[in-house]
Amino acid sequence: MTAHPPGLVTEAFEAQRDRLRAVAYRVLGSHADAEDVVQEAWMRLVRQDEATIGNLAGWLTTVVGRISLDLLRSRRAHPETAYEQEFANLVVTPDDDPAPDEQVALADSVGLALLVVLDSLTPSERLAFVLHDMFAVPFQEIGQILGKSTDATKMVASRARRKVQAADRPAGTGREHRKAVQAFGAAALNGDFEALLRVLDPNVKLTVDTPDGVVVTLGATRVAAGARMFSGEVARQRPVLVNGIPGHMSWSPDGSPLSIIAFTVTEGRITGIHIVVDPAKLVSIHLPPGSVKRAV
Repeated sequence: MTAHPPGLVTEAFEAQRDRLRAVAYRVLGSHADAEDVVQEAWMRLVRQDEATIGNLAGWLTTVVGRISLDLLRSRRAHPETAYEQEFANLVVTPDDDPAPDEQVALADSVGLALLVVLDSLTPSERLAFVLHDMFAVPFQEIGQILGKSTDATKMVASRARRKVQAADRPAGTGREHRKAVQAFGAAALNGDFEALLRVLDPNVKLTVDTPDGVVVTLGATRVAAGARMFSGEVARQRPVLVNGIPGHMSWSPDGSPLSIIAFTVTEGRITGIHIVVDPAKLVSIHLPPGSVKRAV
């Protein structure tokens, strides 16, 4: 065996680092986890017999894919880990026409909106979709990661693609989102239980990120009962996009952030409400309060 000098191995890996990080991030939806996966891939590379690697880029992609797949499956086995990831990469932008210096942040929010859709896929579907449709990795190589035949892998990717296309919001749906969010806000403000039930999907999921952990409430009746508790509350708030999804952010009178609320709307009804009230997460959001309005 003829080993390459360590410097050349490092150089070859660094040339692939950005691409590997992008792959891991889209599979996992977490920058921190993506960095860990890429570092683990590096550790495996330095322990590998270089003579057994015919295509370094392909070998590294396979390694990153396998590590990411294992991590995705671990999240499914431990749902509390998935909940922690749900608010790990908040991008909050004003819900209006962006100024030029807001374009980058808005582009990030659109990318994160896709990650929300990818979260609905199984680990195998998500890996197959990301590797093939986003990074043009051949089905044969993806099949080696999944432990499936090439034909079976094509079926997995096709199923994932149909789910992503079905969840992709067509033009004009933003207005439908806002209509549902506004209806929820008005019903909550007035304590109108029946109106809340009309705008909430029967299986709506409310997830609240608090300093003590994540609290999940399921079902329209329970979510509506909780929403009425805020009917008389007043705070400075403004419409925002949270990871590309219409929502609200509110501030206390001294200007410190109180909460971020994001709504998922499907066919005109709210299917998910995500609320962040954990100060440790809110402190990283830099957005001016805007005008004073009634909170939802």
